[in-house]
Amino acid sequence: MNRLVTCLAAAMLLLANGIVKAQENVKIGKQSITVKDGVMSPEALWAMGRISSYAASPDGKKIVYQVGYYSVKENKSHHVLYIMNADGSGQTLLTKSAKNETDATWLDNNLIAFLTDGEIWTMNADGTGRKQWSNTGGKVEGFKFSPDHSKLIILKSIPFHEVIKENPDDLPKATGRLVTDLMYRHWDHYVESIQHPFVYDTKAINWEKDQGTDILEGEPYECPMEPFGGIEQLAFSPDSKYIAYTCRKKTGLAYSISTDSDIYLYNIGTRTTTNLCKPADYQEPEIEATKSMKTQAVNAPENLKNNPGYDQNPKFSPDGKYVAWLSMSRNGYESDRQRLCAYNLATGEKKYLTESFDSGVDDFVWSDSKDAMIYFIGVWHATENLYAVNWKGELKQMITKVTPESGSGGQKENPWADFGSIQLMNNGKQLLMERHSFTAPADLYVVTPNFKKPANTTISQITFENKHITDQLTKPSVQQLWVKTTDGKEMLTWIILPPNFDETKKYPTLLFCEGGPQSPVSQFWSYRWNFFIMASQGYVVVAPNRRGLPGFGQEWLEEISGDWTGQCINDYLSAIDDATQNLSFVDKDRLGAVGASFGGFSVYYLAGHHDKRFKCFIAHDGAFNLEAMYTETEENWFSNWEYDDAYWNQDKTQNARKTYKNSPHQFVDKWDTPILCIHGEKDYRINATQGMSAFNAARMRGIEAQLLIFPDENHWVLKPQNGILWQRTYFNWLNRWLKE
Repeated sequence: MNRLVTCLAAAMLLLANGIVKAQENVKIGKQSITVKDGVMSPEALWAMGRISSYAASPDGKKIVYQVGYYSVKENKSHHVLYIMNADGSGQTLLTKSAKNETDATWLDNNLIAFLTDGEIWTMNADGTGRKQWSNTGGKVEGFKFSPDHSKLIILKSIPFHEVIKENPDDLPKATGRLVTDLMYRHWDHYVESIQHPFVYDTKAINWEKDQGTDILEGEPYECPMEPFGGIEQLAFSPDSKYIAYTCRKKTGLAYSISTDSDIYLYNIGTRTTTNLCKPADYQEPEIEATKSMKTQAVNAPENLKNNPGYDQNPKFSPDGKYVAWLSMSRNGYESDRQRLCAYNLATGEKKYLTESFDSGVDDFVWSDSKDAMIYFIGVWHATENLYAVNWKGELKQMITKVTPESGSGGQKENPWADFGSIQLMNNGKQLLMERHSFTAPADLYVVTPNFKKPANTTISQITFENKHITDQLTKPSVQQLWVKTTDGKEMLTWIILPPNFDETKKYPTLLFCEGGPQSPVSQFWSYRWNFFIMASQGYVVVAPNRRGLPGFGQEWLEEISGDWTGQCINDYLSAIDDATQNLSFVDKDRLGAVGASFGGFSVYYLAGHHDKRFKCFIAHDGAFNLEAMYTETEENWFSNWEYDDAYWNQDKTQNARKTYKNSPHQFVDKWDTPILCIHGEKDYRINATQGMSAFNAARMRGIEAQLLIFPDENHWVLKPQNGILWQRTYFNWLNRWLKE
């Protein structure tokens, strides 16, 4: 569940390639909206453009980038391409039609390739000279050109019937599925096809005959990996002779209990593949499917050198001597610390460069080969910041907090922010990055780093995508508090205050329970769990970085596994108790607790253990019955690691016994507070029966409750009208119990 919050960009890609494909005749662009009284509303939030992918031209003079616009009326989205100068001037819309145009990349300083209607097109940088380049019958789902443009990777889906058998030809209208193994569903769909990468020779393509070379030909494995992987999981070498790719070469039960993916090196000329993570004679130790892998042989110290955990997103150094990738140490643990691993292609040496950084690496880019410098983004103390590391493992934070002048309403602007993905530009002298915060949606920035003197690193904002909306809004303000926990430690807690805040007043207050369970409460901008709109509706938000969140060291991160209802719950209560006791503006008689995923689980548990602190609860896609959750979820490694054991094992660990004993459904007899349950029926990570069961239990107990169920949504709410319905239901419920 941890990856759910950290993969918002993946959600945008799902939208770009899903909802929008059905919309052939609707062109949606930047929307004008009048904001009433400067207050953020659900409609204003959905009127905002959402920047996703972006790329700088080879000479660093131009930037092409993608924006998604959403129409509530049409219940559709439209993804378009813009171009601008590297300083942000000369912004021009390149997309002219109602079809989505996405995934733009530069072929030279004037020619852009992009994806539309399942095909690769090209155009000049001014939008002229549009030509359809590929002709695959609309099968292109992602693409990447080699550095010399002689080769091309195209991602295409192929039929997959290893787990769900193909129905007989004489029953074409049969809707049944014969399932023979696990992983028959993933995220929000039944697995009846998988992606493979196909390599083409661009100088000799005959689209009528040439299907490309499947680099996993005959292998029943996906590449990129489900459910969020994309073209970033493959990379060409600088000489265009090799492809490094990510793959978990497992199916069925073995897939469902394992996070072991590897980096493979494919020789385009000889069509041979080498595993860079494991020796050729590696034999995986036997794994017990209903037990945590924490103490199993696959994660024994002598086996960790074989990279049994997640390995993904390879990138070659500019000189082609190294491949670096993101690497987790242990199998079965999807929230392990993500390290930066570099592999010497000549010697086979693996080196982990970020061992001195006691948190995870979320994205990275090589600088130049002279000093083997790598820039990366990672979370520390609740912000995603920019760091640099050299070959010696010397680490430096490149950007520190900058406090702006007073903003709208006379309140201080939020001085904190998160950085998103990172790219090189201007021949490696600058970085192109995305930045956002609790009070600002994503925009693009150019960063000029200075490794020797990080204080001299400069930042320039080059897009102002939603300025026409945000200029009308009165912003909330943000405070950072360190709260003493019940075990004597310090916990960073964000306090988000309503616009035009008056410290002499009392405000209804929300405790925000984070999902994951190991996702940071950093300066994220969400189009659903949005602190700006919560504060704008008159609520103080208390958002603690409780036990189990990254950015405070590995010990803090791992204290939650096997202890979902222990110290992390105490941390929640410490945060809200500190707020009621020490913040005079928090009304202790008008408190609510809200959260999604693990946050939803937390809400369900708090409902039976809050000692009448809260007046209402909201749980979105939360786990309610952990015994049911163990066999309902599709990625079984998650439950194994977090619970230790299957519930039927007679030799369960003490942590496993405690976990099942403390499942929220065991305490419904103590529920006494109104609760809103929200769930998507296409959520195969935490099945909708969990939300339905919680709602049914509340009503049978005579407790005021509502159930907002979405038959066509997954773990997230992606469709515009559903999004508006979500926001309205959310605030109607809060207002009913905390304001009326």
